[in-house]
Amino acid sequence: MTLIASISGIRGVFGSGLDAAELVRYAAAYGAWCLGRSSRPHVVIGRDARVSGPVCAQIIDGTLRSIGCDVTDAGLATTPTVAMAVEAEKATGAVVISASHNPAEWNALKLLNEKGEYLSPREGREVMQLAERRAMPASSCRQIGTSRSRDYLDHHVRAILALSFCRADAVAERNFSVVVDGINSVGAIALPRLLEALGVRRIKVVNAEPTGLFAHPAEPLPEHLGDTLRFVRQEGADLGLVVDPDADRLALIDDEGRYVSEELTQVLAADFLWRRQSGPFVTNLSSSRAIEDVAARYGMPVYRSAVGEINVVKKMQETGALLGGEGNGGVILPELHYGRDGLLGAAMILQHLADEGTTLAAWSRSMPRYVLSKNRLPLGTISAERALSRVAGRYRGHKVSTLDGVKIDFDDGWVSLRKSNTEPILRVYAEARTRAQADRLAADVMEEIGRQTRSG
Repeated sequence: MTLIASISGIRGVFGSGLDAAELVRYAAAYGAWCLGRSSRPHVVIGRDARVSGPVCAQIIDGTLRSIGCDVTDAGLATTPTVAMAVEAEKATGAVVISASHNPAEWNALKLLNEKGEYLSPREGREVMQLAERRAMPASSCRQIGTSRSRDYLDHHVRAILALSFCRADAVAERNFSVVVDGINSVGAIALPRLLEALGVRRIKVVNAEPTGLFAHPAEPLPEHLGDTLRFVRQEGADLGLVVDPDADRLALIDDEGRYVSEELTQVLAADFLWRRQSGPFVTNLSSSRAIEDVAARYGMPVYRSAVGEINVVKKMQETGALLGGEGNGGVILPELHYGRDGLLGAAMILQHLADEGTTLAAWSRSMPRYVLSKNRLPLGTISAERALSRVAGRYRGHKVSTLDGVKIDFDDGWVSLRKSNTEPILRVYAEARTRAQADRLAADVMEEIGRQTRSG
């Protein structure tokens, strides 16, 4: 298995591409980059519960310290918690050790800057160039960095409770029953802590032990959550909260035991916040049209960026957005920090249900209804660039965007094709009013790619 290196870091299967030598190489490159920004860098490290996490953290900690960086180990921590730790500590940056939605045997280094944001494309290229040159700054025994441990989860939770819209007393008064699917990782620790701080007393956690041995595939999709959906129904819970292993994405299960599309997480959050404040919203090109429909109810603008959290963040900063997110269940609120945050999303959902005296089933039914068909096309010998170029030409009679891969807008839906930053595949997403329409749009475009491949 090859190592996937991009401007946002590296990702691979531990022991098969992602090994100790590569961890040292990229940690040293990141440390060298930090040394270019501070004479005594301070780097935060945090990780999800993957089995390989502790040894990866030890290697990265030792490498950074050996070249003169001070390290704070946040231990088991969500990605947004690590991002907020950077701000709290005024650190030079952070390394998050998590492969997000990838299977348990994968791991990754996700790199943050001094703002607690993913590296910009320019910053990421600088680190990758240092890695290619195998930059390993020399240091003496007197320059070895320090290491300490600190848990930042309470800091993260307190910051959410301090948000302008947060009223824990109203949430507590509703006496919600909540099921949490912690996917055997940090969400099983972090979400109950948040719920308790909000005054939720009836909390049931499934897949609660942070062993890193995921009870189901890590991406919070309905086909992976059969047991959790049944448990929510059995408990008669008001809602279920499901996160990925590093808890920056949130999917929902309503009080009728039905999966609420992760595409709706950011739409519900926007509907909640636009009732209180005005301002633009930013999402990526592959997210649902439902956000534009809801924005129209409030007369609010929506801007689209390339896929990738940092691209959404940069567009939010450019437009002065009130809120942003991605259709994978990510919600970004500048008032808290510029990063996707599953805990934030959970707090917003609960606050709306408390304030409006409604149910998640009723609220989600009031949202525009679209169906997203998510497909993966293995690249193999296919040239992604050539395939995308040909598809753009084939559909030039429609509205086509090449900002990020190729997106084709039709009257009855859209199809987006882009090369994955984390896997050797093309992601082919299609959206329409019905499952049949969405699947047909995706199939038509994938068949077109197949014809191109056969014809050379």
